[in-house]
Amino acid sequence: MNPISKAKRLVVKVGTSTLTYETGKINIRRMVKLCSVLADLHNSGIDVVLVTSGAIGVGVGKLGLSERPKDIPGRQAAATVGQCELMFMYDKFFGENGVKTGQLLITKSDIENDRRRENLENTFEKLFEYGAVPIVNENDSVATEEIVYGDNDSLSAIVARLIKAQGLIILSDIDGLFDDNPNENPDAQLIPVVREITEEIKALCGGAGTNRGTGGMITKIHAAEIATEAGIPTVVMNGTQPQDIYKLIDGHNTGTLFTAKQGD
Repeated sequence: MNPISKAKRLVVKVGTSTLTYETGKINIRRMVKLCSVLADLHNSGIDVVLVTSGAIGVGVGKLGLSERPKDIPGRQAAATVGQCELMFMYDKFFGENGVKTGQLLITKSDIENDRRRENLENTFEKLFEYGAVPIVNENDSVATEEIVYGDNDSLSAIVARLIKAQGLIILSDIDGLFDDNPNENPDAQLIPVVREITEEIKALCGGAGTNRGTGGMITKIHAAEIATEAGIPTVVMNGTQPQDIYKLIDGHNTGTLFTAKQGD
């Protein structure tokens, strides 16, 4: 049985390419489904945290820019516009399912500073107590290489460790980890379970993600490494059909499961 099915506290990460169309505009149908599924898990008694990308991508679309800005101030400006739009829609769609939301914008220094990390932990716990779903993003509006993780895959694993989650689900535009590049090799096979993240496993990863996001399979492997080292099973799966999350909750396999390391 998939270990995610036993989790009472879950972190779900969704990427920009899953949330948006090629135009950069939000894929409303998919976002509605995602919020509905997560609200349902919340109603079943599971503590759910959503780590969301998309602020810059959505901002680019809303501002009518032809491409993602290459300069830091441009990306920061797009993020401020996009984050407003993202949270408005999350609040609306979760609210339609009777679930409250709270926003947390995090930088690396918030985790690395003992006092700020403790404040974050307390805030998460109080949000769970109040029955709200925390929605987390990196604080892209103040983003510099020194203070951010650079991708929300890693951030989702850090958050999973912070709140002592029992599972991490990373939704992407890929089905999971393959034994070869499925875009180039039609015979490439999905790897359903990875019990150890070796150099050979890392070598199977391709390059960067889409022009709307910052990730790729390598950032997901890195996130799985962070989480599984802390005893948190991680699944990388296609987010095209968010209701497939129910398969994991029901104990079935979908995507690639990275099993948690067991304590000594």
